Amino acid sequence: MKLARLRRIWQIQRVMRKYGLGEFLGRPATRTDRPRGERLRLALEQLGPVFIKFGQALSTRPDLLPADVAVELAKLQDRVPPFPGEVAKATVERALGRKVEELFAEFDVTPMASASVAQVHAARLRPQAADDPGLEVVVKVIRPGIAEAIQEDVNLLYALAEFAEKWLPDARRLRTRDVVAEYEKVIFDELDLMREGANCSQLRRNWLGSELIYHPHVFWDYTRPDVLVMERLNGISIRELDRLRGLGVDFQVLSERGVEIFFNQVFRDNFFHADMHPGNIFVDAAEPRKPSYLAVDFGIVGTLTLSDQRYLAENFLAFFNRDYRRVAELHLESEWVPSGTRVEEFEAAIRTVCEPIFNRPLKDISFGFFLLRLFQIARRFNMHVQPQLVLLQKTLLQVEGLGRQLYPELDLWKTAKPIMEEWMKNRLGPAAMFERARVQIPELAETLPELAHRALKRLERGELGGGMSRHAVDSLRDEIRAGNRRNVLMIAGSTLLIAAAVIYALDGYAKPMWDGAPALSWIGALAGLWLYWRAHRDGT
Repeated sequence: MKLARLRRIWQIQRVMRKYGLGEFLGRPATRTDRPRGERLRLALEQLGPVFIKFGQALSTRPDLLPADVAVELAKLQDRVPPFPGEVAKATVERALGRKVEELFAEFDVTPMASASVAQVHAARLRPQAADDPGLEVVVKVIRPGIAEAIQEDVNLLYALAEFAEKWLPDARRLRTRDVVAEYEKVIFDELDLMREGANCSQLRRNWLGSELIYHPHVFWDYTRPDVLVMERLNGISIRELDRLRGLGVDFQVLSERGVEIFFNQVFRDNFFHADMHPGNIFVDAAEPRKPSYLAVDFGIVGTLTLSDQRYLAENFLAFFNRDYRRVAELHLESEWVPSGTRVEEFEAAIRTVCEPIFNRPLKDISFGFFLLRLFQIARRFNMHVQPQLVLLQKTLLQVEGLGRQLYPELDLWKTAKPIMEEWMKNRLGPAAMFERARVQIPELAETLPELAHRALKRLERGELGGGMSRHAVDSLRDEIRAGNRRNVLMIAGSTLLIAAAVIYALDGYAKPMWDGAPALSWIGALAGLWLYWRAHRDGT
């Protein structure tokens, strides 16, 4: 083993002893005034940038960690001394192939901010016209040597995880090597600033023209994997509450807009900023009664599948309707718990955890805490929670915590419910079902005859094992055409029956938006049965 690795292991052991982390390895708890989660967080901060990032990644796995530890690790933020500005300048010149003085009218070698992976410098682009002062930009530069340092510590983490799984039963249950693998992917994704620029551009397109949030423009001619140049945003850090309060900013509007942005990113756009800690959020207070957000740092984003979105929306709606059986059924339908799980037993477990939550006012009910508890229950039933969902859960905790810090009376349900109901209506309502049918049925009607025609041609030429007479081919072609008509009628009938069933099923969730839903579902069902009868009649 390399001397450097031995030295690093000794340093880790020394920090673990300092903060009494032996209890995480099954040893007796150390007498201390600090909770175990706080001690773990402080230890990771002392071990340096790579372990800070690992703790941040680990905080996105509350399905694997005790709640107190997961919440504490979510507080981890990078506090890293900057590297020399001249080194950053040299990195920019090497990446872009030109001197900084040729690229920028101004470049400040003193960094504006520094984190474990990169640091940011202020600059100004060269003027494009005589009256153009040049756009203010920020230049983000990857920390030199960080990839090698990360790889070395990642290798060490793998070795420690393998040792832990060999000797500690709890480590096997927590799948420590899988956690390290997830961390490795996240951290190396963050090292690619082209990827971050693409994330920023997508968020900007999704929200361009919105009065709720603004994302910076990326200057792709100046962007490379280790250098990212973006428009500089001049706002007030969300941490500066006294300054915002002094400007008369309406904190209720600000907090509710934050919730609206997050839920629209998740359900409308299916592309959400997944690192919403206070260091990445600024406020435009030009209109204090209608403040808006300015977002930065787009290294981590999240997306969900349609089934994930539906799972979340239906779970939230069922939860706030206290329909615990529906919550249990959703888990079984998604096949995230074993098919042999008794729905009554799972429902009882969910009720046990959720009922006490409703003893509090609705404004005090935490979405993030609900998801965390839901994942912990599911773990008891051998459910493996998807990484994208726990990433969303971590972000939701951040958004929720920030919102209630701004405005303690914040009612997330009031803001989020209409967004989820609108999504359910647009994606699962009758209009959406009929639109999908309108697109798919003509495609099938065109595709099936074409495939049949090609098969007949090949059969006629003897390419499929023997020839056929012209009369036999024509007769078969007529039969195929009749069959295609029957198929189209049956597809249309199936679509109507499915739409009728969905309308009927969603009626209980989406009132009062679905007034007249039972009548509409019966009409759809009768129309579908009539189409089936026509198809059957044509086939006899």
